[in-house]
Amino acid sequence: MEQLNQIAGVIALSMGAAWASGINLYAAILVLGILSATGNILLPPNLVILTHPLVMGAAGVMYLVEFFADKVPGIDSAWDGIHTFIRIPAGALLAAGAVGEVNPVLALAAAILGGGLAAASHAAKAGSRVMINTSPEPVTNWLASIGEDVGVVLGLWTALNHPWIFILLLCAFILFLVWALPRLWKGIKKIFSAVGRLFKTGKPPTANSSTSETPRF
Repeated sequence: MEQLNQIAGVIALSMGAAWASGINLYAAILVLGILSATGNILLPPNLVILTHPLVMGAAGVMYLVEFFADKVPGIDSAWDGIHTFIRIPAGALLAAGAVGEVNPVLALAAAILGGGLAAASHAAKAGSRVMINTSPEPVTNWLASIGEDVGVVLGLWTALNHPWIFILLLCAFILFLVWALPRLWKGIKKIFSAVGRLFKTGKPPTANSSTSETPRF
């Protein structure tokens, strides 16, 4: 049983770091670095670098930049677009580092799974932000951004302290993504199609009532 718990702990840390990276990479690095530096957790040797003051300082600066960029409609989506090339590989590296140097094959497998999970959580975040940005008010952006940050902290805390619970929640999250991502993609395509028509015609799309047939009584 002890060995099973250790395996669950490694899986939870590896996939938890990857999942969190896809949502907010800098918050994930800060949480892991601070918890390890304060002696609350023991990171694998390959992740001890996260406790270095320069690494935590850089992550802190970038977290502050993202904290404000993530709450401005339009800028948040541009930020997410740029971070497609940052969050996913970083999630793969963190997942591989969480496995340690036990077996290069396991580390590579963790990197592949972690990169895929980071891509999925990043797609969910970025896609939902595109949908939210169709609303003119900024309140939903703030609520979504703060909720994401809180979710990253709580998710990593659960992964580190209750790995079995985190694994169950992660499975539920993956099932939810299987249902949600196609719908998000369909909604995003409609938004871009409407934007394309706006640029083409110079006016927003309206119901074409002139082509409708006159009802017969």
